[in-house]
Amino acid sequence: MTVALFILQAQGGGSIAGLLFTFASIGLVFYFLVFRPQQKQQQRQQQMLANLKSGDRVVTRGGIRGTIVGLKEDVIHLRVPPEQVKLEILRSAVETVERPDEEQM
Repeated sequence: MTVALFILQAQGGGSIAGLLFTFASIGLVFYFLVFRPQQKQQQRQQQMLANLKSGDRVVTRGGIRGTIVGLKEDVIHLRVPPEQVKLEILRSAVETVERPDEEQM
């Protein structure tokens, strides 16, 4: 910060108020372009995990597709085709819920 003050004084102008305004402006830009969208995405993900129910078709972070057959507090039981294998995964491993209109042809 002292380097920035030195440069401003060497250029013959500027004040600490102007420098603080600049840093505050940069902080606001970072908040609205980086931090706020990330917080909203986390809220949507948490809401999606809270609304899971038996019968939902989901995709895990590892790419496994299956249908939820059982729910516990933090564990989900998936039925995975074609052999109807049942897997137990963490609720947090679910990436998305597939909607009926997103089905593969």
